[in-house]
Amino acid sequence: MMKNIFILFGIAILSFSCSKKETTSTDKKSDSVKIADSINAVTTKINDSIKALNSKNRFKDFNGSHKFIYQNDSSPKYSGTIDFKKIEGERDNYNIAGSIKSGNNSVNIKGFVQVVSAKHMNFTGEITQKISVNDNGKPYTRKGTKTFASKDGGKTYRLQDMVNGSGFVDYIDIQY
Repeated sequence: MMKNIFILFGIAILSFSCSKKETTSTDKKSDSVKIADSINAVTTKINDSIKALNSKNRFKDFNGSHKFIYQNDSSPKYSGTIDFKKIEGERDNYNIAGSIKSGNNSVNIKGFVQVVSAKHMNFTGEITQKISVNDNGKPYTRKGTKTFASKDGGKTYRLQDMVNGSGFVDYIDIQY
């Protein structure tokens, strides 16, 4: 009988000690989850502030509509508009599209611009022009990456690839 009491007492002690360990283990897990959630919240806040800083322009904001101008030595000045749309979450990057239309003369631009300095922007895309004094209006397209540069403090940016398909100089400008 005494032997049965010891066995029963031993089982009770083991049951009590096992259940106590589980409670302690669960409390530690709960504390660990709270700590991890707290760390994750701080990390997310820091990452969001870094992302906001990285999407902020280094140079002036070109977002919006601007004057688009074409001229060469034997034609009048033709004007139109060009729209810059800032790419969300990116720094100094814009999608652009614009056109100039005057009678049978036209210039169209479409592509991507990355502002690389206060005086330079790199354009990647297409500029197609049909100017009557150039090969009787035969279309000429510039493709690839081209540079627009400013010599007046950022008021006007001029395409640096100035020689057209006829071998003459064109002035293609974006004014702000």
